[in-house]
Amino acid sequence: MKNLLLIFLIIFAALSCSKKKEIDNNISAEKWVLVKMTGQIPNSEATGENMDWQEHYLLHSNGRFSKHRVRNEIQTNATGNFSFIDKTDGKYLELIYDTNSEIIGSCTSINNNETLWLETDNELKGTWQACDGPGLDYERED
Repeated sequence: MKNLLLIFLIIFAALSCSKKKEIDNNISAEKWVLVKMTGQIPNSEATGENMDWQEHYLLHSNGRFSKHRVRNEIQTNATGNFSFIDKTDGKYLELIYDTNSEIIGSCTSINNNETLWLETDNELKGTWQACDGPGLDYERED
């Protein structure tokens, strides 16, 4: 009977740990890939290889991130710290870069910050478009 109870507890513990994948500050490494760019001109949209560049973020479980961009066969990388923050209008991913970089997608890179809106658990939208930058849409890759 003791063995049966022990097996039941082990199975219960294993099942209770397998939840739907949610975004939170304790995530393990995740990859977010740029899937769509939009411009300021209505109906201007590019996807896949038609975008001006390819890029992705890797979010690591230790709170660090890396951003990788390839444009005109030139690869640029940047790193920093990230956190998820709640604001009145939704949840955001805040990136604070270690150093200034040309690939920071922000209205101002004075503080080496970049903010993206978490539209759903699997979709991020850049906020750079608010100040005439491109609209950048990312999807979480499994």
